[in-house]
Amino acid sequence: MSADAKLPVGREAIIEKGWWQAHKFLVLRRLSQAFFLGLFMLGGPWFGIWWVKGNLSGSLTFDFLPPLTDPFITVQMLAARHWPETTALIGAVIVAVAYALIGGRVYCSWVCPINPVTDGGAHWLHDKLGLQKGWQPKRSTRYWVMGMVLAVSALGGTVAWELVNPISMLHRGLIFGMGAAWTFVAAVFLFDLFVSRRGWCGHLCPVGGAFYGLLGARSILRVSATKRADCDDCMDCFAVCPPEMHVITPPALRGTDEDTPLILSADCTNCGRCVDVCAPDVFRFTTRFDETPRPPPRARHAGNPNTNPRPVARPETTTGDNP
Repeated sequence: MSADAKLPVGREAIIEKGWWQAHKFLVLRRLSQAFFLGLFMLGGPWFGIWWVKGNLSGSLTFDFLPPLTDPFITVQMLAARHWPETTALIGAVIVAVAYALIGGRVYCSWVCPINPVTDGGAHWLHDKLGLQKGWQPKRSTRYWVMGMVLAVSALGGTVAWELVNPISMLHRGLIFGMGAAWTFVAAVFLFDLFVSRRGWCGHLCPVGGAFYGLLGARSILRVSATKRADCDDCMDCFAVCPPEMHVITPPALRGTDEDTPLILSADCTNCGRCVDVCAPDVFRFTTRFDETPRPPPRARHAGNPNTNPRPVARPETTTGDNP
């Protein structure tokens, strides 16, 4: 919420920039998620248009491109001592390189079908009901879960996570019929709603939260606080950052003159919501090679002519660590 005007989160951006500019990346993300799902739903029992066959775990496009394979599944197969076909390895490398270049956790915010369930469903309802944030496991928990998945795969000789993966279950269920998969998806929804606010994606998920984050740690696409001196401390960017608000803090937004304004954390999902809701347009998408002169850090005192002095009003912390 705006500290001085007491407006709801993002309201100032709507007033200053208009509704579309204040929701542009949110709408584009939902369209992107629907697009990737729609590609798979064109075939099979829906329309019989087989441009893409399979699901997010593995797919064949136009019958001649290498089959695209989830690299995390491939890693589990290797841990289980099952050597994939050469074409499957090539497909996994293609997907891995793509996410390594554009940002691994782009998968979370622009592709993953669970994101609308947690971000657009559970989180929205959590705020509407005014519930407490609840238990917050440490962010490192997702890496322990990923390690456990690989260990179980190695010991059991199977792709362990696919037995319980709510992402794959939801995606396959929407295409071929849900069956018992609803129980796993409902469990994630209820966990984020009542147990741990934004807990699944930010603290537990070994796929997007851990594996794809590590994969895109050196990605090219980045968000930058290029106008951080204009930051007015409204805190809207922290309130909407799903679910990794800590990535906005030093050095990007509150660093020194020597600190880069680029958000370089591997936890950033490149969702663009901070760009949407910022009325002064502090943030923008760029690349990690952006050599734009570094802006001064955001000033806090009223005597600085570069800032609109507002009292700092921190929103309720939604993760285990303070932003």
